[in-house]
Amino acid sequence: MQYRNLGQTGFKVSELCFGALPMGPLQKNLDVDTCTRVIKKALEGGVNFIDTAQIYGTYEPIRRAIQGYNGEVIIASKSNVATYEGMQQALQEAREKLGVDFIHIFHLHAPRATGHIFEERAGAWRCLLDAREQGLIGAVGISTHGVAAVRKAATIKEIDVVFPLLNIKGKGITDGSKEDMLAAIAEAVAAGKGVYLMKVLAGGNLLDHYQEAMTFARQVPGVAAVAVGMISEEEVEYNLRYFNGQDPGPVQKASKRFAVVHTLCIGDGACLQACANGAIALVNGKAQINPENCLLCGYCTEVCPQFAIRVL
Repeated sequence: MQYRNLGQTGFKVSELCFGALPMGPLQKNLDVDTCTRVIKKALEGGVNFIDTAQIYGTYEPIRRAIQGYNGEVIIASKSNVATYEGMQQALQEAREKLGVDFIHIFHLHAPRATGHIFEERAGAWRCLLDAREQGLIGAVGISTHGVAAVRKAATIKEIDVVFPLLNIKGKGITDGSKEDMLAAIAEAVAAGKGVYLMKVLAGGNLLDHYQEAMTFARQVPGVAAVAVGMISEEEVEYNLRYFNGQDPGPVQKASKRFAVVHTLCIGDGACLQACANGAIALVNGKAQINPENCLLCGYCTEVCPQFAIRVL
């Protein structure tokens, strides 16, 4: 396992970052004990970097996994709130539920962000800067699917970390091509930002091209780590073999897709607003998911008041 400096943060992170989204209630909704075992397996294998978020619902198993663990575990979390007070509450919730006084990285969680994100969430942005000054967090970042937001972040000296979406197909980038995002990441790296990547397997859509997709992501200049969602000890072992330079063997694909139960859907459009990838449309008054655009993130499930979107 390689360990790399994350920009100028002073944090040295494992190249494989544990992505905590898929195991939580937005996707597989695994029980806490199972989640804890999976995270512990990754830590024991040399992973020292975990990415989570307020909406992922995975703070509790992370807390359990890091309790009694001897090594340092670098945690990145994020919140999509816009106000100063909302971000204060998000930070307090994270610290309490994770059982820590200090969080290494905290992002503005902004998948659909434009270049105006820092003005649009000025209160939350200011809160993160204050929290860093107070020693509650170590680094301030932005998590986004957008090229413009990455380019803007590269110009802001207060930004420490950028967490952009990138994969070999360019799937899920909201406002440009793969080449556009690569150029934006290069600007962030040149500005001294710590960069790690999300959705390098496009939410599982590129599992059939695992090694090709991973090789592409790992060769992006200046990138410190790639976040990979894992939901089983077998998946952890597979990724550890690959990142330790071993032949991981054939990919064991886990079947996962999102579908709308039309008898429950009222067509209010909330899921359309939550989807960062334009994968949902209203057809005859009902939500319909286009699997070609779906990144399997599960953000739509959280906002549906009828619980009409299901993981199959």
